Amino acid sequence: MINFNGNLTASNLVLSSNNRAFKYGDGIFETIKVENLDIRFLEDHYFRLMASMRMLRMEIPMEFTMDFIEQEIIKTVQCNNLNNARVRVSVYREDGGLYTPKSNKINFIIEASELNVKVKDSYVLDLFKDFYVYSGLLSTVKTTNKLVNVLASIYADENAVDNCILLNEKKQVVEVMNGTIFLVVGNTIKTPAITEGCVKGIIRKKIIEIITAHPVYTIEETQISPFEIQKADEVFITNTIIGVQPVTNYKKNIFETKVSKELALALANLV
Repeated sequence: MINFNGNLTASNLVLSSNNRAFKYGDGIFETIKVENLDIRFLEDHYFRLMASMRMLRMEIPMEFTMDFIEQEIIKTVQCNNLNNARVRVSVYREDGGLYTPKSNKINFIIEASELNVKVKDSYVLDLFKDFYVYSGLLSTVKTTNKLVNVLASIYADENAVDNCILLNEKKQVVEVMNGTIFLVVGNTIKTPAITEGCVKGIIRKKIIEIITAHPVYTIEETQISPFEIQKADEVFITNTIIGVQPVTNYKKNIFETKVSKELALALANLV
């Protein structure tokens, strides 16, 4: 069962051929983790969703409060007989128009599936160089246009690696295909700055907060060359579902995982 505009319906919902998310990528989404019917970092997800809708000039319904979103997510999770779930909230402009929409009003879909979280002991990373992410502000929003990520995922599958690093048009590191990348160099932990085109990840934000408060480590949001990855002591990636995934292999490099595991534990203890 899925939630379509607040109504629970069969998961084989057929959308119109004029659906704007399908025709133009005119939509956004949030991937959310639910554990024991508790929505992890609900407030952060909610405010990112609202900021994204404003940026895309979507009309935010009056009822779209944080309480409303929470209730609709939990309703969807429960109707699928789940306590732990991977949830996707998709918001897209109503049908109609060509590039110029007929309306800025929105529809939403909430989907819930079984939560499958497994941090891998061995995790191999590669570099995807076929296409680039543009380092503009729009790239920081989770829109439904994710062609570079799709092609990077196909490349990863064809080359038997777990994930790929995405680059921007300046050939600098942006992120991985499903999350944020961090490099540990001594006591400094680096991650690409938002100006490089990376998504404003929720777990990215939380890890940066943890590092900022840490007595030993310092954080740098900066421009990162692909060559710096091979010089790092550790590399790890983050996303909403997995939390922190240490990287063990990149090209000929084998990385340590001590700092990654320490930060993963700190993240798990956040309320």
